[in-house]
Amino acid sequence: MKIVIQHPEFLSESTAHTLLKSFAGTPVRVNEKAYAIHNTLFTPAQKCELIAAAQVLSIDVACLERDVTWADFKVLAMDMDSTLINIECIDEIADLAGKKAEVASITEASMRGEIKDFNESLIRRMAFFAGTPFALLDDVLRERLRVNEGAHALIRAAQAHGVKCVLVSGGFTYFAEQVQKELNLDAIHANTLEIIDGRITGKVIGEIVNGNVKARFVHEHCEQLQVNTLNAIAMGDGSNDLPMMSISGLSVAYRAKPMVQERAMITLNFVGLDGLAVVLGG
Repeated sequence: MKIVIQHPEFLSESTAHTLLKSFAGTPVRVNEKAYAIHNTLFTPAQKCELIAAAQVLSIDVACLERDVTWADFKVLAMDMDSTLINIECIDEIADLAGKKAEVASITEASMRGEIKDFNESLIRRMAFFAGTPFALLDDVLRERLRVNEGAHALIRAAQAHGVKCVLVSGGFTYFAEQVQKELNLDAIHANTLEIIDGRITGKVIGEIVNGNVKARFVHEHCEQLQVNTLNAIAMGDGSNDLPMMSISGLSVAYRAKPMVQERAMITLNFVGLDGLAVVLGG
């Protein structure tokens, strides 16, 4: 077993030793923000107690049943909206179209799992800005979309270890293509908006990328590399990420909804995306 604790700014030796004093092994500094204990033991109760104590201090905890490293994986599949990037693109489009409150409420209900059918959720949301100018997407991209902290470092670390980095999103290809260029991702899968005469129709061209489709894409990438899905890492924040997380060897919740955090093997609430690289390299 392995435990890694991380703070977004600085983790002192005294804090690390206080948090980890009840676990077998000696805490080793990974970097100025992180400590790790290898070959240790913990019970579910100890894990819960550690996470609760660390959360008060804005410290993320990864308690792993085995000491996994980058060498154990070949695919890193990541959600886009609110995971790799800072926004829910559909909500921002709706905002510029004057419909954010209506659309955001459906987005939140879907992400929490209250609306079980993602396809229904997407169709209902898109209907609100049918007929709006396609140029709104460029405004969202230019003015509001940013990749989240640590994204570049995470992708560089993964690819340096031979791991393919794949974006699997229920969002839109217009934004996914730009994120792919910025982060040098190996592949993207997202929804394609129908545009007619320069306006959004409110329809998706082809298959909607829902949770099950996300899982299928992960499986397909693993098949191409002739590896098991246990050699994949899946990272996301909403209920539609759970299917791909459930088939992967490592699941990561990033700033995620409670139901996703409960099921994920690793939760990152305070550090950046590169916190995953610390866990796998530390």
